[in-house]
This record gives sequence, C-alpha cells and structure tokens, in this order.
Amino acid sequence: MNGMKYARTQNCERSSLSFAGLTVSRHLALAVGTASLAMASTAAHSAGTVAGTDIINVAQASFDAPGGGPPVVIDSNIVTIKVDELLDVTVVSSDPGDVVTSPGLTAQVLTYQVTNTGNGSEAFTLSADTAKPGDEFDTTFEQIILDTNNNGVYDPGVDTIYTPGTNDPVLAPDESVTVFILSSIPASVSDADRAEIELSAVAVTGNGTPGDVFAGQGDGGGDAVVGSTGADDEASGFFAIQSAEVTLVKSATITDPFGGTEAVPGAVIVYQLVATTVGTGNLVNLSITDDIPADTTYNAESITLEGAPLGDAPGDGDAGSFDGSEIAVSLGTVPGGQTRTITFQVTID
Repeated sequence: MNGMKYARTQNCERSSLSFAGLTVSRHLALAVGTASLAMASTAAHSAGTVAGTDIINVAQASFDAPGGGPPVVIDSNIVTIKVDELLDVTVVSSDPGDVVTSPGLTAQVLTYQVTNTGNGSEAFTLSADTAKPGDEFDTTFEQIILDTNNNGVYDPGVDTIYTPGTNDPVLAPDESVTVFILSSIPASVSDADRAEIELSAVAVTGNGTPGDVFAGQGDGGGDAVVGSTGADDEASGFFAIQSAEVTLVKSATITDPFGGTEAVPGAVIVYQLVATTVGTGNLVNLSITDDIPADTTYNAESITLEGAPLGDAPGDGDAGSFDGSEIAVSLGTVPGGQTRTITFQVTID
C-alpha cells in the first residue's frame, strides 16, 4: 500500500545433523547487513546497490568427526533478499548566473540538469513554473526541451520537445539529462528586472515523505522506497533584463565671413551631434547619420569623433564616411551610460 512502511526479517530454518550419537543444531538469524554474495553486478551508485539485486547468504557449521575423521561441514538454508528501489532525484541550474535578455524577445533559454540519484532505472515527469513570487516579472512559458544530442546547448530542430506523460526521460542510476526551458520576454519589462523560472522533476513511480513505500513497484521487482529528496526536486534559473537606449542631441554654431555669427552665404555651419546611451545593456552596431542640408555644401574631411578627424571614404579604416549626400559615423557596440560626440561642417551656398 502506498505510503505505508514496514520492516522485514528473514531467518534460516533450524538445521541439524546426527553423527555417532552427536547432534549439531543451529538457529541462525540473518540480516541484510551481514556478509553476502551478490549474483548480479553491484557497481557503486549514489544510492548504493542497484535495485533488484539479490543479496544471498548461506551460513556454515563445521566440526571434527569422532575418531579423527575429516571435518564435517553443513550449510544452512539459503536466504535471498532483493534490494528495493530508492526513489531520489536532483535538479540543478546549469547556467553560471543570470541569463541576460532584452524586452520582447522569444525563445529565450534557461538550462538545467536532472540526475537520477536513486538506485534504479526511473522515469521523471518535468514541469516549469514561470510565475514564481518575489521577482520583477513573469515570462511566458513556451516549451520544455530535452537535450537530444547531449551537447548541453539548445539546438532548434535537433533537440526534442518534451510532452509530459509521453516522453518522460527514463534515467539509469546516476544518469543525467540536460533540460531547456524556453520563454518569451514581455515587451513591458524594465532595465535590470529579473525573472525566476523553476524546473521540477518528480519520479513517475511516486513521491512523498522519505521512507514511504510503494509495494512491488520498484525496479527489478522489489518495493520502491522514497529517498531523502522525497523523489521530487526543483531548481531555479534567472533572466536579467539588460536594455539600453540612446538620445541624440543636435546643435549648430555659425561663423560668417566677417567674423560674426550671421547665416549669410559663405558662412560655415559646424553641426554637433551628441549621442548618449542609458541603461545597463549595450547598443550594438550604433550608427549616426545626418543628411547634408539643402542650400549648403559639405566641407570635405570635416567629420570628427571625440575631436579626432575621420576620413570621408568608406572602407578607409575609420568610423566616418561621406557618400555625397550624408555623413555617417559607425560607433560599434556602445555600453549604456556613455556619450559619443560627432561634428561636421557645411558652407552656406
């Protein structure tokens, strides 16, 4: 009966032999902890001897025969005890820390490892909880994925989509499987928000309080006994939002041919573009462009970045270029909290 505990003892029957008026009698009580001979392989596992192993024990008695004959040896009856299955499992996050993501992304991956720490082959049911309390946002659950090729990396179209009750992973003692949880990130999250995602694994045979017994349901034909983990374990991974935005402020100063600041033909306009990034993330491939205004002429080789001159030709090895109608400056990846200043010049026609 599930959840019921019981104790087992097995005793040898009385064995006797009469010889020349002498009688030898024995009543031996044998326990699982006595020396034994195993008929099956008993390689070491985290939970000990493999479930279904037969522990066999035979006692012997010997005595000297009267009259100097050879010693007499007798065997007891055989006591066989089948090792029960211990139901245990551990789940750990395989990610070294928070997995960085951004608002609105889909198919974002957290990685876990599920290990059968019991002593028998066991199937495990998996489930994901994306609505843990105490974090800043909840993701939208997409799928649980089993790492089919065992490379520890999610490979779309290669790894297997998990369906509870259909392809529950069956693990030998000490065997592990890598599991991925895929989630969608809400578009409304803010920079530095975190989300907790929990993976649970439960033994299909059953779970409960350590010591609970599922009679006759153990691997190898014995009972199944709930181990120290309760045959149910879970672990959490975390997403962390790292986003960045940029502000762009443009200003102009004028120098006219007469030493003043009037916008007359022949006056030079110096445009300044200040790009400021904010947030904890990075802006990747940040590029600044600006069209040359009508009724002006671009002053060749006038682009600067942080005060350093840039060339006009594309592919000349620096970040600046002029294509005849606009200037462009490629800033690459810029972390949040930084500023880049660009200038260029035109002359009023």
